[in-house]
Amino acid sequence: MRFFWRFLKDDSGATALEYCVIGAFMSILIVAGARAVGSNINNMFYAKLANSLS
Repeated sequence: MRFFWRFLKDDSGATALEYCVIGAFMSILIVAGARAVGSNINNMFYAKLANSLS
């Protein structure tokens, strides 16, 4: 029973978990931003190319 209470009071892994959550959130933002920029660049260049060919 003593081990259980020590486990509940131990918060040494909380910081690592917080960093993992922050890293996951940042990676989601980076992927979303890259997709948005890629779509805009795609539309900007290929739309002009398609219009000039037709």
